[in-house]
Amino acid sequence: MAKYVFVTGGVLSGLGKGIITASIGLLLKSMGYSVTAIKIDPYVNVDAGTMNPYMHGEVFVTDDGGETDLDLGHYERFLDVNLSRDHNITTGKVYMEVITRERRGDYLGQTVQIIPHVTDEIKQKIRDVARKTSADVVLVEVGGTVGDIEGLPFLEAARQMRLEEGSANALFVHVVLVPKLSTTGEFKTKPAQHSFQELRRIGIQPDVIVARSESPLAPSVVGKLALFGNVGMDEVVNSYDVDPVYDVPIVLREQGLDRILARKLFLEYRTPDLGKWIEFVEKYGSASKTVNVAMVGKYTALHDSYLSIVEALKHAGAHLGVRPRLVWVESTDVERGRVDVESVVGSVDGAVVLPGFGSRGVEGKIAVIRALREAEKPVLGICYGLQLMVVEFARNVLGLEKANTTEVDPSTPHPVVDLLEIQKSVVVKGGSMRLGALPIKIAAGTLAYRIYGADLVYERHRHRYHINPHYLDKFESSGYVVSGESPEGYPEIMELSNHRFYFGTQAHPEFKSRPLRPSPVFVEFVKSLI
Repeated sequence: MAKYVFVTGGVLSGLGKGIITASIGLLLKSMGYSVTAIKIDPYVNVDAGTMNPYMHGEVFVTDDGGETDLDLGHYERFLDVNLSRDHNITTGKVYMEVITRERRGDYLGQTVQIIPHVTDEIKQKIRDVARKTSADVVLVEVGGTVGDIEGLPFLEAARQMRLEEGSANALFVHVVLVPKLSTTGEFKTKPAQHSFQELRRIGIQPDVIVARSESPLAPSVVGKLALFGNVGMDEVVNSYDVDPVYDVPIVLREQGLDRILARKLFLEYRTPDLGKWIEFVEKYGSASKTVNVAMVGKYTALHDSYLSIVEALKHAGAHLGVRPRLVWVESTDVERGRVDVESVVGSVDGAVVLPGFGSRGVEGKIAVIRALREAEKPVLGICYGLQLMVVEFARNVLGLEKANTTEVDPSTPHPVVDLLEIQKSVVVKGGSMRLGALPIKIAAGTLAYRIYGADLVYERHRHRYHINPHYLDKFESSGYVVSGESPEGYPEIMELSNHRFYFGTQAHPEFKSRPLRPSPVFVEFVKSLI
């Protein structure tokens, strides 16, 4: 019988509930329990696939092709597990199922209501994950903030599950912000107090309170939170700002959260085995050498748009004992002349050409790519990054004037990047890209083979366009070779043979990178910068 931990948030969104949830999972897993995690997103979208990254950060892709919330990336990285699309529950998914059942007549003439029909569907989706994974503990993070209208059915479903499963099998963790006034230096608990009141109004009493703050809280502040939250002093833990975020579970364990969880869930307490995790955090913190990495993209105003890439660079850096310093380059600003390309390229050791969609910022990216290639700086292109590396090479090395991707210029005379044939009949945009973990055949004697050390690998994908195979002879005759391809013959990886690291992949290797098992692509890239 699974036990459930519901993580809710108050005061404001963006508190880091995903990191807290993942940290709780790591503590339980390191005690020997099997753990899985679910993210509830109350927005009406069916999934994150059609969202602009500025709306909700990156779209994290699972092995089965789910386009999910970025918090699933935190769960996978901390727990070292592969999750599925079922681990991201949205209002859109729930209502779509309820309405489908109503149209089929499954409710036998009943008036379909939020309670019980919608809440029953939510509970069923949570329990389905528990059943499919056979996990000892299922973590359920409820996105948004207590009091949000769209979140109420999910909180009601959680309240009902506490009654149905029993208090020994369902635990509520409430995460609140404790802000610090810049004028007085005083931490204020009043926002948290209002959050507790709102949560109790809904019918939920927290069992554990996690107080988010910029620095450690004094016992007097913890005491006020315990008093107004109606929990014991030892049931308030403080998650203050740390770098990297991988230090959070260590901070929480030092405050006894592992023992609190075991006691309240009636689990046998076992000393957490965090040795390798602590070693990773210490290696990251002790790195003495810094490498400068340009991050070239069009959503750079919100760094969470590329969260998994940022984390993959950290994983690789810790593995190699170096600290990547990220230099964000907004490609739209390059196009508009606000950024001097030569000075940027001259100040970095290498660059990641970031993924994206659409025409905005494309010419800016191409200008930076050309400067990087001509300066012989290491370059890693991911998805759209690879495609634009191909466009740049076609124009400036092969002399194919006005070469482009048909995504930007459908009438280009040289469509070196074109829409996948299977995409030409697609009408519905949501969930219809080439998605999920797909096989890549690696060519012997290439950098790609040196990186992977295997003939066949699986990486996660998310794209509609691909490198046009009709132009491959021209590219390969100039040293820009295909070193990985799909079983169907799609070019998946291309590399410049006379360059120390000029490597582009149609896949997203960042999604499979873990702190203790960094992506080999990112390890080789960072190594080339040293």
